Amino acid sequence: MIVRDKKHIIQMLFVWKGSVLKKIFPTLIAIFVFSWLVYFCHYLYPDVIIPLNVGAFALVGISLAIFLGFCNTAAYDRFWEGRKQWGSLVIHSRSLAFQIQNYIAENEQFSKKDKREAINLIIAFCYALNKQLREKKDYETLKGYLKEQVYQEMLTKRFKPAYLLNELTKWMAEQQRAGRMDTITQARIDANIDQLSIVLGACERIVHTKIPFVYFVILHRIVYVYCFILPFGLIDLIVWTMPFFVTFVAYTFIALDAVVAEIAEPFGLEENDLALDQMCANIEYSLSEISEMPLPEIVRPDNNYIVT
Repeated sequence: MIVRDKKHIIQMLFVWKGSVLKKIFPTLIAIFVFSWLVYFCHYLYPDVIIPLNVGAFALVGISLAIFLGFCNTAAYDRFWEGRKQWGSLVIHSRSLAFQIQNYIAENEQFSKKDKREAINLIIAFCYALNKQLREKKDYETLKGYLKEQVYQEMLTKRFKPAYLLNELTKWMAEQQRAGRMDTITQARIDANIDQLSIVLGACERIVHTKIPFVYFVILHRIVYVYCFILPFGLIDLIVWTMPFFVTFVAYTFIALDAVVAEIAEPFGLEENDLALDQMCANIEYSLSEISEMPLPEIVRPDNNYIVT
């Protein structure tokens, strides 16, 4: 994800990184060239190129804008729901770390260092969720947070974050049986583990319940057909400036179409998707501070943007 400071209006006009322009640039060039062909053919062969009534384009443009707005709202709802779930993950992972550090009794056989196993399970859960949502297959980075037996067993599971939550629940149950916490404390801790499970299920729902494909088909067809027939409606109205105006109108519609497709999958790896790597790193650092573990290295972004 890119988080960019908005400092200068002129700079924002020429931003390339984080813009969808690089995706749609070839299409805009094709529309620009096609518009010039329509322009020249209209004056060379006026009987072949028939101008269309511009009023019809106004009606279609209004309906297209409404439909684009609907699709954009549906896509942004998915993006914002993903952001809320990961915000909830930050909150409840910290709360769980607070409870582990302060509510579980210590003695000569069980010290703060022994609690790090549970803290590491929480951190590993966050990274495993990140990798599952992005369909990554490399879980080597989790090896440092887990016991070898747990790590090898996790690799055999299809739903790895769920398995790690189960291991965390087992660890809590062992502490309760050992008399290190009472049932009331266990219930409070279980409530936070339940919240992590809710986050897991909600994120899986976002990934597996897509915006119906028919919406993208209709939107894509209407946008491109509209942009390629628009030159015929404006050829007599604005003459030689028509290709420039058509390209600008095409940019507004096609760019929004590309934005809808991009933010509809908030857990992807594109520049405007959620910064899952950054959030995992923040959780790891925060939980390491709480549990007095060695602090991981902070990766500081430059002054312009954050990419994850």
